[in-house]
Amino acid sequence: MANKQHNWRTQVWIDWCPGCGNYGILNAEILALRELGLDPTKTVIVSGIGCSAKTPHFINANGVHTLHGRGIPFAMGIKLANPNLTVIVHGGDGDLLGIGMAHFVALGRRNLDITVILHNNGVYGLTKGQASPTLRKGLKTKALTKPNIQDAVNPVAVALATGYTFVARSYAFNTKHLKEIIKKAIQHKGSALIDVLQPCVTYNNIYTKEYYEERIYLLEEEPSWDPVVRKPDEEEVITKLSNAWIKSMEWEDRIPIGIFYQNPYVDTFEERIRNEIPDYFENPPAKQPINTEENLPIIDTNAFKTIFSEKIVKIKKTNKK
Repeated sequence: MANKQHNWRTQVWIDWCPGCGNYGILNAEILALRELGLDPTKTVIVSGIGCSAKTPHFINANGVHTLHGRGIPFAMGIKLANPNLTVIVHGGDGDLLGIGMAHFVALGRRNLDITVILHNNGVYGLTKGQASPTLRKGLKTKALTKPNIQDAVNPVAVALATGYTFVARSYAFNTKHLKEIIKKAIQHKGSALIDVLQPCVTYNNIYTKEYYEERIYLLEEEPSWDPVVRKPDEEEVITKLSNAWIKSMEWEDRIPIGIFYQNPYVDTFEERIRNEIPDYFENPPAKQPINTEENLPIIDTNAFKTIFSEKIVKIKKTNKK
């Protein structure tokens, strides 16, 4: 059951570099989980590979540390098996926008009720500072021998284009702001992206704390800024998406943080499944029995044996011909 007194922090030693932006992300998330009063037994933290992928080890809830770039598909499988769980994905920009980009796009298309927290630092921190997908062309961080020759990926723009219904950005060292964004993302029903500007103090000497704090401004303080779709109207959706897209292009002199877009009227993938399977939420796959009272498998393995035996016979006959 929900418990605001639950200790969300494990006793696992945190081995990130001193001053790493990941500390701010971890603290903000723990505060958000506590304030929301979520049930830790029904909360799942999923990650791939990278510095950010250690996050599930530090949060006292269900945790899954998966493969490089595969945090999102693991999370989708978990959510589909039990749609009543709160599922949160952590991944770096290399993890989610490099090898994991196809899955990142797929989540937006399907609009599963999953929150993705992107640790965006512009480098592959775990493997010693190579250029990641969000490092802009022409920049040379301290670990690179030459300037980056690839164009950068804009995670906010990609999320807007691929169907995420909650798209936001925050800053790792503004814990209060990030905490509130995480709470809103979790409470939103649908696919949610939080692009977190996360300085890598060891390998990225360009996107530093000083760099961000000279440029960051709050979207919510902008006059008349309203990112939320207030009614299921196509014209309003297009207007809000267009405004969000324009804001997502700002970077050099001013960098916006806050909610870019939120549309609560798009049905989630889980709701679409319920339209086909009415008792999906009450009786999801994770709660269905896999064996009888006699502890025998419900699936008839003998039937599989018969099928495979018949196929083998056909293959042998074909080979003889």
